[in-house]
Amino acid sequence: MTNRRISVIGLGYVGLPVAVAFGEKFKVIGFDVNKLRIEELQNNIDRTGEVTKEDLINSSVYYTPDSEELKKADFHIVAVPTPIDKTKKPDLTPLTKASETVAASLTKGSIVVYESTVYPGTTEEVCVPILEKGSGLICGKDFTVGYSPERINPGDHEHRFKNIVKVVSGQDEKTTKIVAEVYGAVVEAGVYPVANIKVAEAAKVIENTQRDLNIALINELSLIFEKLGIDTVDVLEAAGTKWNFLPFRPGLVGGHCIGVDPYYLTHKAEQVGYHAKVILSGREINDSMPIHIVKRLVKEIQNSGKEVKDSLITVLGITFKEDVPDIRNTKVVDIIHELSEHGIKTQAFDPIADPAETLREYGISLIEKEALKKSDAVILAVPHKEIINYGWNFLSQSLRENGAGIIYDIKSVIPKNSFRGEIKLIRL
Repeated sequence: MTNRRISVIGLGYVGLPVAVAFGEKFKVIGFDVNKLRIEELQNNIDRTGEVTKEDLINSSVYYTPDSEELKKADFHIVAVPTPIDKTKKPDLTPLTKASETVAASLTKGSIVVYESTVYPGTTEEVCVPILEKGSGLICGKDFTVGYSPERINPGDHEHRFKNIVKVVSGQDEKTTKIVAEVYGAVVEAGVYPVANIKVAEAAKVIENTQRDLNIALINELSLIFEKLGIDTVDVLEAAGTKWNFLPFRPGLVGGHCIGVDPYYLTHKAEQVGYHAKVILSGREINDSMPIHIVKRLVKEIQNSGKEVKDSLITVLGITFKEDVPDIRNTKVVDIIHELSEHGIKTQAFDPIADPAETLREYGISLIEKEALKKSDAVILAVPHKEIINYGWNFLSQSLRENGAGIIYDIKSVIPKNSFRGEIKLIRL
């Protein structure tokens, strides 16, 4: 096992921590098609913030955009994104492209392990044919495959690759044992071998599906409590005094995991003749929250006696999650677009998002903190620590009339009674 030469294909939020962890004990080839990303990593810079400069320096990873280097490895770990398309169907393009890349460098005796979130059956039904076609080798005879689902939680510096139990699987008993030994050499929390690859794929996809449904329930409760005139956070904190009440909060569900993975499972369910009801209902609720947020804000503006179309709204935070610079599938963008539909102007500020990437992906220009104009309302969409550290006065002073206006706290991090005067605090 110690003679295995490891490569990691895809050096994003998932792949980089994996490569760096293995690089502490093995020589690793880190491959990515993004040349800028490779250049930054070669200079010990990780723009995602998932790995420290010290970790990069102390890890033996050879970063390269040259796929020819993959021929030097015989244990390939594929960790590329698995998004959905505009119709909310699985987009396996990154996965199939990565498989083609690996196939071109595949040698006899190699093992290819996939970490990307997929629906059950993807590894063997989609990836294996690509590997065989591109390499001219036969799976099960010349090479084998495995699946070990990623469990990286972006921005979480407590639960890391090495201290999270790693589910492992292989297409046969021998492969499963090797995959378990390789991962077991670096994962301190241990490995958990499962019966087959489909079980491992299914285990991964339901982890985020369960979380999505739990958040959907709380979001629906917040809609009900709003109509009843009850503060949702007050209710949740009271219910939370029971030992087995799950501590979920209402909010936006975006990103490249929770808001995406359920569609992979429901897609496969449709293929085998089952229409998922509970899962899709949860997705519908969570996807509808940006519209609900805007409707409530518009109503509050009208109640304040101001013209909706003449309003300016400040949006603080645009990434999909606090303290994470990733803007993929962020639902804050949906809020901005919905406000625009009502003729409301917006200005967005985010201290950790990449302005160029935000403009390129969404056509939204981020404004520097000092350039923010006084506005009629402030939406605290993503409570980055940096924004919170500015203090609540920063929020109130962002309003046109200091002491009057609306502050919408989507993640309910602002304590009640934090503002004086005529400021209306809304918590989701």
